[in-house]
Amino acid sequence: MQYRQLGTSDLKVSSVALGCMGFGAGTGTDVNQRSWAVGQTQADQVLQRAVALGINFFDTAPVYQAGASERVLGQGLKQFQRDQVVLATKFTNRTTQEIEAHVSGREHVLRSLDQSLQNLQTDYVDLYIYHIWDWLTPMAEIMAGLNDAVQAGKVRYIGISNAYAWQIAQINALAARNDYPQFVSIQSHYNLIYREDERELFSFAHENGLATTPYSPLASGRLAHPFGTETTRRKQDAFAETKYQATSELDKLIIDRVEELAHQHHVSMAAINLAWLQQRVTAPIVGATKQHHLDAVAEAADLQLTTSEIQYLEETYQPHDLEGVMALNRSRTNNWNQYAGQ
Repeated sequence: MQYRQLGTSDLKVSSVALGCMGFGAGTGTDVNQRSWAVGQTQADQVLQRAVALGINFFDTAPVYQAGASERVLGQGLKQFQRDQVVLATKFTNRTTQEIEAHVSGREHVLRSLDQSLQNLQTDYVDLYIYHIWDWLTPMAEIMAGLNDAVQAGKVRYIGISNAYAWQIAQINALAARNDYPQFVSIQSHYNLIYREDERELFSFAHENGLATTPYSPLASGRLAHPFGTETTRRKQDAFAETKYQATSELDKLIIDRVEELAHQHHVSMAAINLAWLQQRVTAPIVGATKQHHLDAVAEAADLQLTTSEIQYLEETYQPHDLEGVMALNRSRTNNWNQYAGQ
């Protein structure tokens, strides 16, 4: 396993992060319940396999299974020394109820953090991530809350997810003017069949020393199996379907090439994708609900794609419209809370 600096922070993270969205089964009627989510015993096994592979970077969020992902991850990480893991969680937008009750952005950040710390059974997180741009809350309030959290020792560094380069530049500039901590990492939707962040965001990150930690590296399984394979998640993940359905025929050209290279290298398709990503970003966030889901991490560690192979994988890509969470960040009229189940 390689280890890399997380942006301008002093955190050294594994070149793959474990995404824990699939932890936390059995939360009942939560609208955001993932049918493929697993409980504590299986999550513990995944965590053990991850640590054995050298993964030290773990990512979750309170909107995953209504906080159950955080609770399962927090319990599972008690197997290991706290200072040996880099723990990341997130906060999302103010709810309609909070806005109506005049809860400020600062209060919202601090309340969200305290709930996450309780869920995770820890007194601090290494990276606290602003989950999606909140058009209805002043930037100054959000940054004041994050500054308070860092000053209190509850957060070591802050990151941002699902935002445009101009938004990150604007909010980091506000932080600099007020002597607040600035964002050190960007989490965004990026993989071989969705590369829109190469247009601007990644150049901005490179020029400003921000780490890139993309989610959905395997396109919700589409890049891990031959085109058209029906998995349990594929059948049940309606949100992922909205991200990739419109471009499926274009994506097929790339997925077929991933499959071809996987045969040539005698590795899984997932390993080809991770090897490509690790030459592009700081640390992709790889989800796993079974131990063998992490086999590709071990394969990718020994796999170096050639320049011609990278070109072969990339050359048929055509620009896509914004999809997924970023499609909800077009303007203040979109409703993130509806997606998040808030």
